[in-house]
Amino acid sequence: MAEAGARASAGAETGAKNEAGARAGAETGAKDEAGAEAEETVGPAAGGSRSAVASRDVQRGGQVRTKDTPPSPGILVVGHGPAAHRLVQRLHELGHPGPVTVLGAEAGPAYHRALLTSVLDGALAPGDLALPPLPEGTVVRTGTTAVAVDPRRRTVRTDDGGEYGYTTLVLATGARPREPLAGAGVLRTLADCARLGPGHVTVVGGGVLGVETAAALRRAGRGVALAHPGPYPMADRLPPAAGRLLADRLTGLGVELEPEAEVTGREHGKLRLRDGRLLSAETVVQCAGVTPDTALARTAGLVVRTGVVVDDALRTSDPYVHAVGDCAEHPGASPGTHTNAWDQADALAELLATGRGGYRGTRDVVRPRVPGLDLVTLGRAHEDDRRVMFSDPARGRFAELHLRNGMLTSATLVGLPRAIAAVTRLHDHGLPVPADRLALLLGAPPTEAGPVELPDEAVVCRCNNVTKAALTAAIRTGARDLPALATATRATTGCGSCTPTVRALCTEVRTP
Repeated sequence: MAEAGARASAGAETGAKNEAGARAGAETGAKDEAGAEAEETVGPAAGGSRSAVASRDVQRGGQVRTKDTPPSPGILVVGHGPAAHRLVQRLHELGHPGPVTVLGAEAGPAYHRALLTSVLDGALAPGDLALPPLPEGTVVRTGTTAVAVDPRRRTVRTDDGGEYGYTTLVLATGARPREPLAGAGVLRTLADCARLGPGHVTVVGGGVLGVETAAALRRAGRGVALAHPGPYPMADRLPPAAGRLLADRLTGLGVELEPEAEVTGREHGKLRLRDGRLLSAETVVQCAGVTPDTALARTAGLVVRTGVVVDDALRTSDPYVHAVGDCAEHPGASPGTHTNAWDQADALAELLATGRGGYRGTRDVVRPRVPGLDLVTLGRAHEDDRRVMFSDPARGRFAELHLRNGMLTSATLVGLPRAIAAVTRLHDHGLPVPADRLALLLGAPPTEAGPVELPDEAVVCRCNNVTKAALTAAIRTGARDLPALATATRATTGCGSCTPTVRALCTEVRTP
């Protein structure tokens, strides 16, 4: 069975390579043709502001092209979030020769959505979330929504009447909130942060985003209640002992917890619960999960289940259309995580640029971005796993490891920062668990590597996907203290849990 799977995967890679080669030729031709196009710098429109025009124009190579000058077919990316941004960046780094066009529904530049709660608590300004400009030559059309795909003609129609051809189409449409309550806010965009109402806030949903949002609003000085259907927050991910520690931590921050609260509606400024209770709801933020945004894919006739179904080449049922990020459905994905989106973007960029590789799935790691909260859950347990547990509720510490043949299949750790770093490293790199499990959980394994010994590809800052190699390069080019590294790489600007490792690299990495 495994051999058959390997053959199928190899076949997908060969197909992807042939397809990428054919497309590269087509895109190179398109690029030559594009070189002959006239470019026009748009000035202020008569009777209107320059910004009003620019928000719907195309930026290319530092200039602005009018919508009357359509780009030549090449790679067309629908979506302008972190997954799309990463894909285009990696295509450039890998030397992809063809033109790339990006269509983004929001008016502004791409930004790091995973850090929206840092805007809520005031730790970051909205502009701090902006991702770096895309490479020279990329056509970026902001404030433009794709409304229809014509697979036969290989074109995409937009809400302003524009039409864009493609050789390869990539859907990076993300996800949308699940059935929002009437009058409730959500937290998917910077505009959502700005729209948040005044006064006491009730956060509906006890998942990771609900926990992060409630804690961020509390740090901002707001009165906050967290209403969730489980016995404790993150009940779908945490064992009871860990859940109780999380609940204690949130209560200590001043968050009012409302467990077993299944919201059925809103009336007269209150939330109505299934058991008949009413909760005060001056301002409501709903963080009760998302669903992949598949409307464009469905109308195009692509195969959709929960998300847009893709194979190891991240191809949909149409060989000229791919999907990445929250809108895509792959059996090895870890939905709803920024790491998943980046892994898929990296894999697809390599396939389109070189014809090699493929997406093999994303390791499941969840770590709420709450400063001072040392909590991680990773992997998925199986019934026949061996379990190792450590519990110290008086000191707010808990760990549970699930092992199979000496390897880690899943883990949950609370209040053990050194153990979290060590166990996450074992999980990320598929390393065996040391025989002295207690020493591992207490954060003092005899062979634990220091920051300098980490492999270059090790992700040090998970919030911003900053690797040890990126940090080392920044240090060697002049960023030799914590603030300078934060500016150069964004490391430490999320939850801050990577700060000790980044600080250690500052002192241990040798510079010229």
